[in-house]
Amino acid sequence: MSESRYWNLLLHNVDGRSEIDDANFFFAQDGKTNAKSELHATIDALLNETKFDDNSSACKFPARKAWISEQLSISEFAHVECTEYKNILNRLNPKSATLVFPSAHINSPASMFGHTFLRINSAYNSKLLSYAVNYAANANPDKENAAIFAIKGLFGGYYGKYSLLPYYDKLKEYRDSEQRDIWEYDLNLKEDEVINMVRHIWELNGTHSNYYFFTENCSYNMLWFLEVARPTLHLKEYFNYQVTPLETVHACKAEGIIEDNFYRPSKRTTLLKYEELLNEEYVKTPLELVNTNINQQDIIDNTDIDIQQKRYILEAAIELLEYRRSKNKITKEKYLTLFHDISKARSTLGQGENLYIQTPPNPIDSHRAIRTSIGFGYREGESISFLGLRPSYHSLQDSNYGFLRGTQIEFMNFELSYSDKQIEVEDATILSIVSLAQRSDFFENLSWRTKFGWDKNSLDETANFIGTVGVGFSWGNEFAFIYAMTDPLFYLDGEFKSAIGASLGAVIDGESYMSTNMEITRRWYDTGDEQLLIGVYQSFRLSQNTQLMFSYDYKERLNFDLKRQEGTIKFNINYYF
Repeated sequence: MSESRYWNLLLHNVDGRSEIDDANFFFAQDGKTNAKSELHATIDALLNETKFDDNSSACKFPARKAWISEQLSISEFAHVECTEYKNILNRLNPKSATLVFPSAHINSPASMFGHTFLRINSAYNSKLLSYAVNYAANANPDKENAAIFAIKGLFGGYYGKYSLLPYYDKLKEYRDSEQRDIWEYDLNLKEDEVINMVRHIWELNGTHSNYYFFTENCSYNMLWFLEVARPTLHLKEYFNYQVTPLETVHACKAEGIIEDNFYRPSKRTTLLKYEELLNEEYVKTPLELVNTNINQQDIIDNTDIDIQQKRYILEAAIELLEYRRSKNKITKEKYLTLFHDISKARSTLGQGENLYIQTPPNPIDSHRAIRTSIGFGYREGESISFLGLRPSYHSLQDSNYGFLRGTQIEFMNFELSYSDKQIEVEDATILSIVSLAQRSDFFENLSWRTKFGWDKNSLDETANFIGTVGVGFSWGNEFAFIYAMTDPLFYLDGEFKSAIGASLGAVIDGESYMSTNMEITRRWYDTGDEQLLIGVYQSFRLSQNTQLMFSYDYKERLNFDLKRQEGTIKFNINYYF
């Protein structure tokens, strides 16, 4: 019995060791590393109860009790009163389950991978009355030093805890406050499988484990619940060295358990739609209403404003109010007063046109995280071959189909070149993050980017270590966006050097099957030298996981005080898996 897959799933065992780090989860002293000892101790605890209320062994571990009872044909354990467990079971009324994927948060490095959690659906028609099962680190990245937050997250410096919350609370957090679009993937789990999952969720109530950003994270721990619900699933086997939220969605698709999906636009997406619908002369009017520069009655009484535009103005003002309240940018008292007054004014205008927001490409159809590339080209008249590997995750040059526009996060991106019997490192990026958040009348976001690693963009021809953090602005529409950035940087070529860079870029991505990226950069070095860099990339999405890319890179070089120009034409095929 102790070697059975289900028992080891209940213990969260991997290679004979449990990933649960809370001693209260085990009956045996060596239960974390000895499944047989933990099984015997669990059976002994169930047969020899000393407490008969919510603190009894049976009440704390209903999934273990149900499985042991079935395996050993034990029909009568000691009678215990599990009031809390029965209450939560009645409240949940579990019928089905949904995997929920809040997409990336564009201005939060800790959330640019997205997130996943489970929703336990009841018999109620409204999914808002369901409950969400979440696993998260007990950390607040907004109140901690970013470097310390990253280091502790990478090396298990936080506890991860499970929580069970009303689904509408999670929607307010992710969709409204953090401006994330929500994707819901209904799973084909049967009712008895969902009940088994809920039993195990209860067993983890109040326990903790060490949280690791790339492995034992929010998404990974949801996979345990799904495998407990249906032990024939092997979702965790899809992952070795890293687990990203979107990849767990891909794994569920590969295992055939996703049967339907539903899209919920974020507050940001909704407000941007109102910006699109409002006439240019009225697009700032909702802001003036929220800032109390004008009164809602001024809108109602203005005969020059079309009635549908009046509806849009007031509706957008209500959405802005809710957004500002979710960010604590307005007091509760002021929010309630304005919300009441503007909503009352809106009710006098009757029913208007329904707000239609087109469903964007589904993340489940996006490219996978690992990218391999092979290419050939010419540099200064010489033929050259390229070979690349990137374990994770997405770049601006990749197809953004199913991804958040203007974002990039890459780890360990390596590219080698071969020419004239010589192999060189073209790129060895440790980390690169880009957030090009387009500004609008309602959102005045900063854009930023950072990179650490080796590349060949310096004045000489070798790969030098570079570090940079840049800020700027981005503007765009549905067809394209542009950006302007300033990037202080340092690099090492035997000695420490610094520079300041200024970049202008454009991305044309209005078509789902292709995109064009262009950037021109001027750098001023502390040595007094200057450098011009130009990059042009044209990519075509051939299939979900295949991309064709043409690129041209121009770099000014400096050798022995002689400046020269270097151009590289490259043809690449990228494959994602």
